[in-house]
Amino acid sequence: MSTTPSFLHDLGIQHDNAGTWIGGQSIDSAAYLTSFSPVDGNVIGRVSVTTVEQYHKAIDSAHAAYLDWRTVPAPKRGEVVRQYGNLLRQHKEALGALVSYEMGKSLAEGQGEVQEMIDICDYAVGLSRQLAGLTMKSERPDHLMMEQWHPVGVVGVISAFNFPVAVWAWNACIAWVCGNSVVWKASEKVPLCAVACQILWNRVASENQVPAGLSCIVTGGVDLGVLLSEDTRIPVVSATGSTRMGREVGQKVAARFGRSILELGGNNAIIVTPSADLKMTVTAAVFGAVGTAGQRCTSTRRLIIHESIFDKVLDAIKNAYGQLKIGSPLRAENHVGPLIDQDAVAMYVAALDRVEAAGGSFHLRGGVLEGPEYASGCYVKPSIAEVENDWSIVQHETFAPLLYVMKYRELSEAINLQNAVPQGLSSAIMTGSMQEAHRFLSAEGSDCGIANVNIGTSGAEIGGAFGGEKETGGGRESGSDSWKAYMRRQTNTLNYGSALPLAQGIVFNI
Repeated sequence: MSTTPSFLHDLGIQHDNAGTWIGGQSIDSAAYLTSFSPVDGNVIGRVSVTTVEQYHKAIDSAHAAYLDWRTVPAPKRGEVVRQYGNLLRQHKEALGALVSYEMGKSLAEGQGEVQEMIDICDYAVGLSRQLAGLTMKSERPDHLMMEQWHPVGVVGVISAFNFPVAVWAWNACIAWVCGNSVVWKASEKVPLCAVACQILWNRVASENQVPAGLSCIVTGGVDLGVLLSEDTRIPVVSATGSTRMGREVGQKVAARFGRSILELGGNNAIIVTPSADLKMTVTAAVFGAVGTAGQRCTSTRRLIIHESIFDKVLDAIKNAYGQLKIGSPLRAENHVGPLIDQDAVAMYVAALDRVEAAGGSFHLRGGVLEGPEYASGCYVKPSIAEVENDWSIVQHETFAPLLYVMKYRELSEAINLQNAVPQGLSSAIMTGSMQEAHRFLSAEGSDCGIANVNIGTSGAEIGGAFGGEKETGGGRESGSDSWKAYMRRQTNTLNYGSALPLAQGIVFNI
């Protein structure tokens, strides 16, 4: 490893790091995986790979922790999460820099991702006093009916490389205040971010003497994801990633009657109507398409523009693309950083070839950037292509800065185009018409889990439930009533009388 960035020292990251954390203790193994930065191609560090034996010890530790943690009053659980949020505030700059360096997103986006962790901690603290059930009127005299929510046990979290820390926090903070323990399998492409989060958590856990296995990490490849998915000791598995991965996880979890929270691919569109504000449209479309180098599940993939303003909107977007600065995400002046690795670059180049083969017309054709600043081989120039919505390549999510543009005449046509893909995560309409906005948000409008008016598809506030429909998986995380996914529902009937009347007036004399 070349010069070690100072933020690694601040977070306790070393060249060689244990990838398995059980009961607050780090455990090494004989095998290691290496984390390379897409920013400069340098080795950041190595992380040990969890063995099967270590995996089972982690689950056992997490289950034992759950048995104790579930008896702790929820507001006291929230207090621990509050302290974790405060520690994240203290280390926001360092952890955000690590996210940017290991994943490749801009420094502002890296800091923003850590802010999402802080926000979900705040949300979870409030939630810890609001895990409310229901009371219901019984048809029988002297009977009380109510509904309670109880923790489920061990929650497994499988996260993706593009959000190395925030998605885990969405799950973990809510799961913790609900009374559960968490076992995290981070992406093998960004393992050091997970280690850093665990190191910070250990400080809070130790100071509060919480059960030791409340947060465990297992590190490795697909085999660990299979173990988590098939493990009957894990009643809930939250998995973020590709549709292909989610289909496998969902089937394995369902086969054992477990529950899965699936946050999978997106093929998100913005509809641009004649009354749309041009400046707002350009801002939403450009950030949505090139933010995180197009590696968000909410990235804007398709722009559906009314034919009367197509050229004007396209010219404005092309002009904005011409002003983009591509380079190291650790430099604040750059807008676009690298793709995660050279495999992602190869996938992007292949997608451009497929668009051309299908008959697409490129308004801007990107490619791999060369030069000293791009020595990692992971930097690419964004592309804009005019296409037909039903082409196979357009129906597929390309995880890169590739934006498709197409025309429409009537709003119903635009909505049909937007909905006519297998994915259903995020969507948006840019319009100055109240009628168009409400139609887009109605039952006959967007079929996505997220539908926005006059903001883009990318990004979401933690107060709302995050997730999508169709091949996006149907899961919901973060705000609203998403906490219920980490708990089990129980209906109770309490007879406080001296007789035992049966429901529906049934008489059973003995």
